[in-house]
Amino acid sequence: MNHQEQLFDVAVIGGGPAGLSAGIALARALRSVVVIDAGGQRNLRAEGVHGFLTREGMNPNELLAAGRGELADYGGENITGFVKSARRDGDNFVLSLDDGTTCTARRLLITSGIEDELPDLPGVAERWGRDVLYCPYCHGWEIRNQQVGVLASDAHAVSQALTFRQWSPDVTLLLNDELALSAGQAEQLRARSVKVVDGRVRNVVVQGDKLTGVTLADGSAVPLEVLVVSPRTVSKANMLQALGLEPDGLEEGPGTRLATDESGLTSCPGVWAAGNATDVSAQVMTAAAAGLKAAAAINADLVLEDTRRAVEAARTAAVH
Repeated sequence: MNHQEQLFDVAVIGGGPAGLSAGIALARALRSVVVIDAGGQRNLRAEGVHGFLTREGMNPNELLAAGRGELADYGGENITGFVKSARRDGDNFVLSLDDGTTCTARRLLITSGIEDELPDLPGVAERWGRDVLYCPYCHGWEIRNQQVGVLASDAHAVSQALTFRQWSPDVTLLLNDELALSAGQAEQLRARSVKVVDGRVRNVVVQGDKLTGVTLADGSAVPLEVLVVSPRTVSKANMLQALGLEPDGLEEGPGTRLATDESGLTSCPGVWAAGNATDVSAQVMTAAAAGLKAAAAINADLVLEDTRRAVEAARTAAVH
């Protein structure tokens, strides 16, 4: 059946770890489910997935391909495409895709993730996911004992520098004219032998295929092998504004996210969200677990609706 003609129990927007995990769980619950994915997951430039039990170092593309295969094995449908808009149609939701087709479902799960807005610094975007990094738990082991620089954008940089000090004895905090240290912060950094460098960072230096440092505005160079940055994260769920799902401000860090309850339910009835769309710090395994949790909540909600409809049908039949 063409996906334009089928009413799915659940449509999942986003085919990363959260979306595929949810889709597989829903398919195993005998629900008709479609996962719509436009690609572009934020970790695809990384060499491997880390922190995922039994999948340590697996290529991100291979992990997603395996997930899509498992979804298909259980009868779920994968669609490659971008959801341009979403609207409610009675009790259902209609999604409009970039190829002109539509998809209709009883429930929605948003796992479209986030986009990283990197610092506007020459060389950063090209090295992102390689030797320009953010998460110590994703990359710390791989960059252990290397020369690590932390680019300050706010006070969080001090915590970053102290955290990366766990993996390397050679950590430099680049204040970048963005941060004035308090006496307490300076004391902490000195106690952990974290170097502090003043001055605006002008660009990243690359020799061959390796990052070798950064250049400051005064022309001086700081030798580095790894640069840690703090990207601003932005929700990719803007297609849902018609449903009243405006991204809410994220208080614990820069960026935006979709607000949900503990099960992943958003403020819009019938719409759940999981993964980086709701938690910008979620790693691959965390996102997959959140997708599974949301899938169970969605199935439970559908069970209640199916039961309500069955009761109403039985009562109508009894009257007649």
